Amino acid sequence: MASDDNGGIRLSAIVIARNEAGNIAGCLDSVAFCDERIVVDCGSDDDTVALAQAAGARVVVNPWPGFGPQKNFALSLARGDWVLSIDADERVGAALAREIVAKIADAGTSDGFEINRLSTFLGRPMRHSGWFPDYVLRLFRRGRARFSDDLVHERVVCAGPVGRLRGVIDHHPVERLEDALRRVDSYSTAGAHGLAAKRPVSFMSGVTHGLWSFLRAYVLRLGFLDGREGFLLAVANAEGTYYRYMKAWLAGRRRD
Repeated sequence: MASDDNGGIRLSAIVIARNEAGNIAGCLDSVAFCDERIVVDCGSDDDTVALAQAAGARVVVNPWPGFGPQKNFALSLARGDWVLSIDADERVGAALAREIVAKIADAGTSDGFEINRLSTFLGRPMRHSGWFPDYVLRLFRRGRARFSDDLVHERVVCAGPVGRLRGVIDHHPVERLEDALRRVDSYSTAGAHGLAAKRPVSFMSGVTHGLWSFLRAYVLRLGFLDGREGFLLAVANAEGTYYRYMKAWLAGRRRD
């Protein structure tokens, strides 16, 4: 079933990484069913590259251009008829792996498939708070989809019909509170660049958007049902939004 011009590779897994020594081996093991595994590293100073190579992945180092461009670079290296994009802190279980293999063997007219994702926060699966269900387009025919060029919160843009799989990706983005704070800082900085480039941002917009972010996650999206972790997540969401707008406001003030 593989194409004649790609060395018989049916399915490629692509991963972008930086300082993911604690995650990369488990991630790559979970996609061992793929015909090739590609890791694009942007300059890790831990054992990420060595561990990825030891796991049998092809590793390419590329300077960091932002999430969307980096994933498109990884996509350009893939040779499979189909591509599975997975993050280092995600895992594909055995049942989902079997479903993926079966689906690409008989995909019909679909050029891509969304997969539901169940994320944990500080060790707790978050089934509310706007985190679940969380369908993400991660499996697609090579040549029929690409990533948006967004520097953060990139998405897959597929040219053809998109279906859904039944299985779930396990996602473990925040194991410690320190991880949440680090993500708040890095994501708010990246988001601020895009926000400041689009329009002027006022000081009060950070306050109002941050407050709204908390209420939306904790009240409207039933985050209180996720226990104490739901409250902490809502606070982290609010902080991320607040700092994104404040960083954009400060950038605009410096330009003026």
